[in-house]
Amino acid sequence: MATENDVLNGISMLFGKLLTNRAQIFADVRTYWSEEAIKKTTGYQITGDAKAAGGFLHLINSGSACLDGNGRAVDSAGNPLIKAWYDVTQADTQAILEHTTFCAADNGYFRGGGYSSRFSTDAQMPVTMMRLNLLKGQGPVLQLVEGYTLNLPEAVSDTLWKRTDYTWPSTWFVPKLTDSYPFKSAYDVMNNWGSNHGAITYGHIGADIITLCSMLRIPVSMHNVADEEIFRPASWSHFGMDKEGQDYRACAAYGPLYK
Repeated sequence: MATENDVLNGISMLFGKLLTNRAQIFADVRTYWSEEAIKKTTGYQITGDAKAAGGFLHLINSGSACLDGNGRAVDSAGNPLIKAWYDVTQADTQAILEHTTFCAADNGYFRGGGYSSRFSTDAQMPVTMMRLNLLKGQGPVLQLVEGYTLNLPEAVSDTLWKRTDYTWPSTWFVPKLTDSYPFKSAYDVMNNWGSNHGAITYGHIGADIITLCSMLRIPVSMHNVADEEIFRPASWSHFGMDKEGQDYRACAAYGPLYK
């Protein structure tokens, strides 16, 4: 379910669901936390991929994230993941619900009251965030970024979380970096994101999304998928030598598959 009547993010969630059979997280691309800001606010020094990216992004929304996003389902080896819906066991369901709280909604946001599902993604998992945007004069374009959720120390997560709404489901995200802009830092990714919303699916499925978009004649404006992993129709190569330019020109020439 897409919040705030965001049909474009709803369609992005649909793409992820159809490609993976897994529940999708709807989240605000809410905040960029730099290494310096994290240190100043919490005293915590980030390491690893987060340090290399210069920080991380806070993905958080008012309760429309799937509960599976807390990462409490596990595979046979005990690794956290979001499972395909038909693989979710009763034990998974119980663990997911035990780590979800249903908080009274903030009346500043939701004057009608109600409840918000609240959880923290306390696991490192591979995920892909995508967003379908609608550009005047161009039509739909899609952007995506592969990366990982972060498992921060509880005290650090709580301190940063309380800078926004503490009743909302929370996921910390660091993108995979490349040598090319805008994937040189977490800040660059957020600065080039087309909306304050994103659809997050389990796994690195960027190559599948790109192929799907070529079938639907939707150009992909931003991605961090290696060229050797990408498959588009062979005719795309006749629309120039730059890959993203090829995509725009081929999609314009062939036109939408559905109208």
